[in-house]
Amino acid sequence: MRKILLIVFCAFLSTPLRATGTLEVYFIDTEGGQATLFISPSGQTMLVDTGNLSPAGRDPERIAAVARKAGVKRIDYLLITHYHGDHVGGVAELARLLPIMNFIDHGPSVEAGPEAEGLFHAYVQVRDKGHHILAKPNDRIPIAGMDVLVLTSAGQEIAHPLAGAGSPNPACAFTQPREADSSENAQSVGTLITFGKFRMIDLGDLTWNKEMLLACPGNRIGTVDVYLSTHHGLSLSNCPALVHALRPRVAIVNNGETKGGEPEALRTIHSSPGIEDVWQLHFSKNVTKEENAPTPFIVNVDGDLPTSWIKLEANTDGQFTVSNSRNGKTKTYPSRH
Repeated sequence: MRKILLIVFCAFLSTPLRATGTLEVYFIDTEGGQATLFISPSGQTMLVDTGNLSPAGRDPERIAAVARKAGVKRIDYLLITHYHGDHVGGVAELARLLPIMNFIDHGPSVEAGPEAEGLFHAYVQVRDKGHHILAKPNDRIPIAGMDVLVLTSAGQEIAHPLAGAGSPNPACAFTQPREADSSENAQSVGTLITFGKFRMIDLGDLTWNKEMLLACPGNRIGTVDVYLSTHHGLSLSNCPALVHALRPRVAIVNNGETKGGEPEALRTIHSSPGIEDVWQLHFSKNVTKEENAPTPFIVNVDGDLPTSWIKLEANTDGQFTVSNSRNGKTKTYPSRH
């Protein structure tokens, strides 16, 4: 069976990944880190995070391999959500594999100590070779052909509801705040990506209380088509008041085998009103088989795929297609607008 799966996987690798007139998104498996590659119809690219620091070179090599298959020769915008090793760790090696033109972040790190300071210093050394953009709520990243709005950055969030949002959120009544988080997670640069009628949200590792500020007492964002699970599907995040208010049709969980994909977070996602499917980058050993997504919707089932991804293609009318690099599983979600 494993040989058959590898044959299918290799055949999928050999097919062209690019399409014209669509927004393309690749959720690259970095074993519980984040690396999400956006390709605008204009050809400009945005990469959100660079995967883990160790083992050295693994995640940047995976990112570069997917970029090559997609015909990407440089990263126009690298957005670093925050300075933890599973998000910024691969930046130095990636910069040796692909040119990076612009660097977007929330500003100085809020964490001290040798590890935190080392990660931030290594990133700044690379950042200083390009153009630096300091992200602030309500800023837009100037990528031709797609709209990228900054929702959160440096512990701050958009102050007013977006157009069409702002309705009272009944889920706030049964969602309680938790202990304040002073780590880099709460500083995450969160973005809303819009392509015509298609909407997707990526909040990095934003934690519970900061998520609540976006959702309570009123939903400041509105609904989305695709929700990238916050914080890899950890229960420190994925606050029900926000996830349920967003009403995503599809959730993509960028978990690892033993990192993320936790019971409380997955229950929140699966119970969100209007959810149609959950796709996972890894089978999660933190929950039962039944609590995982169906196997066809999981990219890395047993850890044997060194470079794998979930691909999304969106049209301006709101229709989008999601596919699994492991088995070619593809599903199209018609526009609901």
